[in-house]
Amino acid sequence: MFRTSPILRWRKYDERYNLVGVKCEKCGKLYYPKVALCSCGSSKFTNHKFKGEGTLLSFTEVSSGPEAFAEHSPYCLGIVQLDEGPKITAQLADCKIEDLKIGLKVQASFRKFYDSGEKGSIHYGTKFTPKY
Repeated sequence: MFRTSPILRWRKYDERYNLVGVKCEKCGKLYYPKVALCSCGSSKFTNHKFKGEGTLLSFTEVSSGPEAFAEHSPYCLGIVQLDEGPKITAQLADCKIEDLKIGLKVQASFRKFYDSGEKGSIHYGTKFTPKY
């Protein structure tokens, strides 16, 4: 079971739910998730909301994942390069492994990840779906 602090979850809402990263004010490089220091050495950033569209670079099928994801098994994971540049490892939704191919265009979608049992909270986040 995944257990994270409610405070930490609240602090990460923008990046987890809205694909908000940062843009370096010095060189313009984009990062997701947020970082404290750019590769150019600058620590000055502005928030950047990504469009949520990208290209599938790699993928795999998970047949036996963590307990919290058992009801979703098997499911697909992929590395997505956002159109703006950063790469994200994310769950892929609304598809089977045979539907996927390198270079497939995908888009971000706000989805349920798992719940914490009968009286627990429901955890949501960003998954990617194919753009057919």
